[in-house]
Amino acid sequence: MKSIRSDEEIRSIREACQIAATVLKTLCDAVTEGMTTYDLDQLGRKTMESLGAESACYNYNSGSNLFPAYTCLSVNEEIVHGIGSLRRIIQAGDVVSIDVVVRYKGFIGDNAATVLIPPFTPENETLINVTRESLKYAISFARAGNRVGDISNAVERFIKRYKFGIVREFVGHGVGKTMHEPPQIPNFGRRGSGALLKPGMALAIEPMINLGSAGVEMLDDGWTAVTKDRKPSAHFEHTVLVTDGEPEILTFLKN
Repeated sequence: MKSIRSDEEIRSIREACQIAATVLKTLCDAVTEGMTTYDLDQLGRKTMESLGAESACYNYNSGSNLFPAYTCLSVNEEIVHGIGSLRRIIQAGDVVSIDVVVRYKGFIGDNAATVLIPPFTPENETLINVTRESLKYAISFARAGNRVGDISNAVERFIKRYKFGIVREFVGHGVGKTMHEPPQIPNFGRRGSGALLKPGMALAIEPMINLGSAGVEMLDDGWTAVTKDRKPSAHFEHTVLVTDGEPEILTFLKN
């Protein structure tokens, strides 16, 4: 599977990413205390449809079962791949991670953010701010001539100062016609290791950081990953284009 995109493919990925960013902002603005995660997921579905896109998550095949929701909504101890449910009502103080992946004209746009529902604790606020800033720092290393390990190491170095747990089981990845393409982009690693970054590569960089330990467990639904110590987790993600110069954040909403 090729990782260098043509100009035409980049235009299509850029469009898909702008739609993904629009949907993510809509959900982040809408999430509130008393709302069910099912209703939030359905808002995601309707927003994608209104923009002419479809969910790349819905019916995604893991090899054992199909993902039943349109977005990934992970609350508190849920790290990633949480499934919207009428039984899950957003509560005051919750940490809500929203992961939106769309398919538009055959190409993928992928991004995520974590929202705090007031009133929130200082430690949860620090977790969210640090995770967001670690992504920003890591993106600065997505430059031609660097390697994947430079991105991975940037996240690790940034987070280690705060002694938060870095999730190792789930990683970033290439983006193109399918949701998960090479190269894999862990949030830990050695500088100068991994695939060489070249102009035309579209990369989903996504730190997943736990307030406590890095330990992960899977729920019986086969999808939802939770922290082993049941402390909150945060997740931020952008799709980034490697260029001849500065990295371009494709999921940075332009309007």
